[in-house]
Amino acid sequence: MRHPQMNLYDQTCFECCKVITEKYSTSFSSGIKAFADRLRYPVYAIYGFVRYADEIVDTFHGYNKAGLIADFKKDTYAAIQQKISLNPVLHAFQHTVSQYHIDLELIEAFLRSMEMDLNNKVYDETNYKNYIYGSAEVVGMMCLRVFCENDEPLYQSLLPMARSLGSAFQKINFLRDVKSDFEERGRTYFPGIDFENFTQQDKRTIENDIQADLDEAYKGIILLPHGARLGVYIAYKYYLQLFKKITATSANVILQQRIRVSGGRKRALYCNALLKRKLRII
Repeated sequence: MRHPQMNLYDQTCFECCKVITEKYSTSFSSGIKAFADRLRYPVYAIYGFVRYADEIVDTFHGYNKAGLIADFKKDTYAAIQQKISLNPVLHAFQHTVSQYHIDLELIEAFLRSMEMDLNNKVYDETNYKNYIYGSAEVVGMMCLRVFCENDEPLYQSLLPMARSLGSAFQKINFLRDVKSDFEERGRTYFPGIDFENFTQQDKRTIENDIQADLDEAYKGIILLPHGARLGVYIAYKYYLQLFKKITATSANVILQQRIRVSGGRKRALYCNALLKRKLRII
C-alpha cells in the first residue's frame, strides 16, 4: 500500500515543475493556467522534463554535456521503471508517463534530438526532420496524451495536428533565435540556408512552411477536449503573434535581434481568448 506521505512528495515534485515552467516560459505557463486543474500538473511535468534536458545542451557550457545528458537519460528510464526518483522533475515526469501511458518511443526520440545538438552544427533535410520530430512534435504528442486522458481513438484522430503544432512552435523558435543559434552556438537548423547571405526569399520560404503547420494545427485545437482547448489556444495565439512580428521584420533585422511579444500584448491576447471562450467561439 502506498504511504500517505507519498502524496505530499508527489505534490512537491509537481510544484517544482510548475516553478520551472513559470521561470522559463511566460507563454506556456499562461496557457497551462487556462487548463482544467487536473491537467496542469502533468503538463508542468512534461515541460520541466524537456526544459532541463534542453538546458544541458544549450546552457551548461564548460561542463561535460555528453556525460550529463547520458546520466539524465539513464535516470529518466530508471525513474520510469522504478516509479520513483529523488530528482523532483523526473519523479513528476515518471508519474505522468505512467498515468497517461506516454510511449517510451516518444521519450527516446526526444532525448535523441537533445544528443544531436551536442554534435550537429549544420542540419541537412533528413536530420532537420528527425530533429523537429524528436525535439518538438513528440512533446506535442506527450501533451496530447494528457489532454485526451487515455481516450485512444481521440488521441489518434488529433495526432497529426498535435505534431504540426509542435513543429510550428519549434520552427518559430528557430527563426526567433537565429542570432544566438548561429553566432553563439554555431548552429544552422534550416537546411540549405546560408545565414551569411540570408535573403527575404529564404525567410519567406521558411515562413510559408510554418504557416502550413499553423493552419493544420488550428484544425486540431478546436477539436480538443474542453479542459485543454483554451490553454492550447492561448499558447497558439502567443506564438501566432510572435510569428506575425517575425514576418513583418526584415531578414537583416532577424539576424541582429531577438523578436519578442510584449507582456502587455500577451495579456491582451489572453483576455481576448477568455472572451472567445465565454462567447463559445472556441
